[in-house]
Amino acid sequence: MINPRIVVASLAATLALAACSETTTPASSGSSAKTSSSGGAAASATPTPAGLAPDAYKSALDTAGKPVGGALAAIGKAGTFKSLDQRLEKAQQAVDKATQQLGGLQAPPEIGQKHADYLDALRRMNDELETLRDGISEQSLCTSTAVLARLGKSDEFGELKKAGAALADGGGYSGGKIGLKPPKEQNRRLGNGTVFSSRIRGGRGTLTVKNGGSQDGVVTLLKGKQKAVSLYIRKKSSARLSNIKDGSYRVYFTTGTDFDRKKRTFTRSCAFERFDDNLKFSTVYTATQIRWQTWTLTLNKVKGGNAPSRSVDPDTFPA
Repeated sequence: MINPRIVVASLAATLALAACSETTTPASSGSSAKTSSSGGAAASATPTPAGLAPDAYKSALDTAGKPVGGALAAIGKAGTFKSLDQRLEKAQQAVDKATQQLGGLQAPPEIGQKHADYLDALRRMNDELETLRDGISEQSLCTSTAVLARLGKSDEFGELKKAGAALADGGGYSGGKIGLKPPKEQNRRLGNGTVFSSRIRGGRGTLTVKNGGSQDGVVTLLKGKQKAVSLYIRKKSSARLSNIKDGSYRVYFTTGTDFDRKKRTFTRSCAFERFDDNLKFSTVYTATQIRWQTWTLTLNKVKGGNAPSRSVDPDTFPA
């Protein structure tokens, strides 16, 4: 008679041995390598990283992204060419820092693509800011409003704003959102012969200004350190300034596109120059006559001209 307990035990031993069986196959190097068989299941896939927790990612985005928006908005507060370049440089630094801080992070899985789009937009914005700095150096951009208007027209700004908004809409991650609303580019002009900043008038002297160039211009007379008068002359036009008091005047002129009367400067494609020689006005009285000076200036280069000029630092120009 067969004992059933012995059969069960023998079967269990056989299954245990099958589960732990090993085979040895030759390795390509001549040594032996072991392979094991579990009798069934395939190897599991590499687990997908979970990414940062939403609160942690939000904190990181606030720390990196908010300074970018602040630095871009601060460009509008620049009042000189030097400060304008400095503010653009600070904006570049904020963008660089944000790219570095966020580049090594793993965003929550549900916004992974939005995070990647935001990083790409930051990198492109850095290039656009460098282009704007070149514009200041070349004086194709001359004021903060002109820089912001050009920034607002760029694809890079539009993409960064869109990417930041997508993060905010995709889970309340508002740190990358850009609130700046750049102004539109304008082409403002004053009427030909418009006089402004008139402070030292009342004499008999007369000045005629001819502008045969392709841009509008402004001529400014200084007596000592005080601005006497400024005159606006449209391109391909001439204008006359009268009632100039006796004295010696330094003559500055600027040309460009889009005249901002509040700031008294052209916002784009600007040039700043000063005539080397002063204009001297004097009135001579005799028993029968009164004589005074009448001058004519030409802003564009003319053959045979006898009034040399030179470029001046935009930040020292008497606006």
